Amino acid sequence: MSLRREKPREDFRFRANYYYLLSKLLSEPPTQDTLRSVALYGVPNADANNIFLITLNALAQAARAKPQIQALDDEYHDLFIGVGRGELVPYGSWYVTGMLMDKPLSLVREDLKALGIERIKNNREPEDHVAALFDIMGILIECDDEYQFKAQQTMFEKHLKPWIRRFFKDLAAARKANFYKKVGEFGIEFIAFETEYLEMSV
Repeated sequence: MSLRREKPREDFRFRANYYYLLSKLLSEPPTQDTLRSVALYGVPNADANNIFLITLNALAQAARAKPQIQALDDEYHDLFIGVGRGELVPYGSWYVTGMLMDKPLSLVREDLKALGIERIKNNREPEDHVAALFDIMGILIECDDEYQFKAQQTMFEKHLKPWIRRFFKDLAAARKANFYKKVGEFGIEFIAFETEYLEMSV
């Protein structure tokens, strides 16, 4: 079942794009196409007048620097996969309970079922992976109606807010992070923005 609509509100569209951007970067090692997409998100330095735009610019500039794809692949694997496990464990269950495949995952699955969102076939990652949750938020945002705004609020409040800021702080400070340090720093500011935005009513 698809919940997408063709013309979301302008502010919704920007929010969805940022969720999809971060989802892409956190779901797999960056490709050249990914870097080209990230590079487009920068704004003129004169317009970067707050920490959100400053960290977004820094991420875009890191992509424009054209880091080696193999180095990015190694960095991604060191951070999120590793031998046995990476430096970070990007799952809600891990951050909330210290265990994988725990109650937070079952709660996500219950809420997704209620929303009519089905797991993608052949996707091996549990639904509480940070990239999966960000993709879900993007889908909900693109629906662009009052009911789905409430669904955005619920999804964020229950399944992201309890742990996602800690995850991005850990990513920004990770020993193996280079390019992904910029991802973490932007993620911190994006989550601060979303926390405030989702406390508003439509």
